[in-house]
Amino acid sequence: MSQQPVLKPMLASIGDASLTDPQLVYEPKYDGIRAIAEVWPDGRARLWSRLGNDKTAQFPEVGDALALWGRHLRAPVVLDGEIVALDARGQPIGFQNLQGRIHTTTRTPSAPAVPVAFIAFDLLKDGDRDYRDRPLVERRAALAQLVPADAGTIRLSEQVVGDGRRLYSQALARGWEGLIAKRADSRYKSGARTPDWRKLKIVQVQEFVIGGWTEPRNARSYFGALLLGVYDGPRLEYVGHIGTGFTEAELDRVMARLRPLETGRCPFATTPPSNERPHWVEPRLVAQVKFTEWTADGRLRHPVYLGLRDDKRPTDVHREEVHTRTLATRAGPTGATPLARIGVRGRGGAGTGKKARERDRHDGVSAELDALIQALTDLERARRDGTLRLVDGRTVAVTNLAKVFWPALGFTKGDLIRYYVRISPCVLPVVRDRPLVMKRFPNGITGKPFYQHRAEHIPEGIRVEDVPVAAPRGGVRVESRPHIVGGDLATLLYTSQLAAISLDPWFSRVQSPDEADFVALDLDPADGVPFERVLDVARWIRDALAVLDVVSVPKTSGSRGLHVYVPLAPGTPYEAGLLFGEIVATLVAHKHPRQATVERAIAARGSRVYVDYMQNGRGKTLASAYSARASAYAGVSTPLTWDEVEAGVNREDFTIKTVPHRVNAVGDLWAALRQSAGVDLAKAAKLLR
Repeated sequence: MSQQPVLKPMLASIGDASLTDPQLVYEPKYDGIRAIAEVWPDGRARLWSRLGNDKTAQFPEVGDALALWGRHLRAPVVLDGEIVALDARGQPIGFQNLQGRIHTTTRTPSAPAVPVAFIAFDLLKDGDRDYRDRPLVERRAALAQLVPADAGTIRLSEQVVGDGRRLYSQALARGWEGLIAKRADSRYKSGARTPDWRKLKIVQVQEFVIGGWTEPRNARSYFGALLLGVYDGPRLEYVGHIGTGFTEAELDRVMARLRPLETGRCPFATTPPSNERPHWVEPRLVAQVKFTEWTADGRLRHPVYLGLRDDKRPTDVHREEVHTRTLATRAGPTGATPLARIGVRGRGGAGTGKKARERDRHDGVSAELDALIQALTDLERARRDGTLRLVDGRTVAVTNLAKVFWPALGFTKGDLIRYYVRISPCVLPVVRDRPLVMKRFPNGITGKPFYQHRAEHIPEGIRVEDVPVAAPRGGVRVESRPHIVGGDLATLLYTSQLAAISLDPWFSRVQSPDEADFVALDLDPADGVPFERVLDVARWIRDALAVLDVVSVPKTSGSRGLHVYVPLAPGTPYEAGLLFGEIVATLVAHKHPRQATVERAIAARGSRVYVDYMQNGRGKTLASAYSARASAYAGVSTPLTWDEVEAGVNREDFTIKTVPHRVNAVGDLWAALRQSAGVDLAKAAKLLR
């Protein structure tokens, strides 16, 4: 058995690639630990990192599975792949879930808390045959003959040929780091970084060298933040600090690694500013970090710690250059509204002049929206209040853009408003002409919110209409109340400035306040009920509606549940829609009494999903499609396809950061609801009878 890996892995470059190219194959960029696996028919197996470290003892279940699988081989093989952590559904999840495993040096007898798998994506050797000089498609075909396609501990990577759009949409929805595009005819070049394999990044994730830490504040233990850098030639350049993403156990573990490295000399080329006392360390540790973007002065924006790496040399850590890439080749459904190109600014972030502004452009959005996004970004960076001027001449004042609204993520009020600017082509038609109820979070999602129905002290230019608060009695209106009415950009910006995180419109329009445009079933899981149960109930609702020949559109709630909407024919009164919703909800609850319920009393629901049809009353509201939510993960109420519901989705994949990219890929799925002629309730009633 070898004491060193027989081969080094081939490395991908950061680059651009079309998503439709017959010369390319596309694979997910798995967020784990790259590994070369050597397997022998006599039941031996070894795992090697890209730096040549033996990983077999750290992942014994993978080693055991490879050894068992190897007994079916006729000759020794060498595979290239990735060790990944798995979620409860057996799907790969982020690198941070491998923490606690990667620095183990002895075989752990107890079962690990997080299951793992080895995903093979290349065959390097099979017996005496060296496949590295063969084209990728030939290596892949031979690999597929060896590695099982099922989702066990040893599995084959997902791969598509020629058209990566579906896989890219999947990456956007699930929050993957990105894709790898590989030339189908590429040879395997051990130890080389080559443009034959290219990383197409979505989420910005890269390694950074730790150059020090700061003293903790308040009740924080161990350290306040890590000071990060990248090498530019021989110089370690400071790029920012990171204080989020740590558990108490991880703070303890990282501190134990830092203390022996403490030194009195700053390792950075220029001593960085610090609000707390810094401690310098020898630059030997490498951390993996995700972040939203590079700022104009070359700093990390909203970095989140993922873990320490032991498979990359500090001197190999440089700022990764990512090129802007157009997604115009993506085909969306009819009526789709592409929003933006997906891309990340490249090297050379310093400066705020013309070139910097060109790098910051959000290509693909209109010039007006692009200017607004840039103005919001500039104001937040400068920590100034300001006034946004729209093309139609209206103005909207914005304040406190740097105020953190989602503390765990570091997302700010500015992030919220920029999200709504980006998504405005899709969300404005959803709320057009509809009275809005505002649930305001002036101190972010951890502060106390309050509801505002009545429009008071509204500045000029924001649409306000008197809306009847009740249906007419005896043909006479009882009372009306001024409401903000949605549908234009100025109003959207104004409600966001008021910290109304979600958009909560009526089911009717101001022109016809007594007529509902749709019915909604709100699936609300009891505490502890998994989201998969919610998806089950949604599927049963879909099936019940299909029997009634009724169109339906699902969307996540942006929080814990899911909504199913049914378009209604013009002129349908609220009472008819409410009754229809009650009938469908009751049918599903009676057919699946252990999983679904229409019990309004929380104590009576047990561990079931509450199918709430009561939100269909006049003046009731739900978060609209594309509405941001005050959930811990900055969720968005996101339209889905029924195919996605059938396959299963992770609700936390849909956030204010990922949804604009998703819409750019799959189009405006909510357009189907708006464009429907609506349900004929009389026909549905006949089918029910």
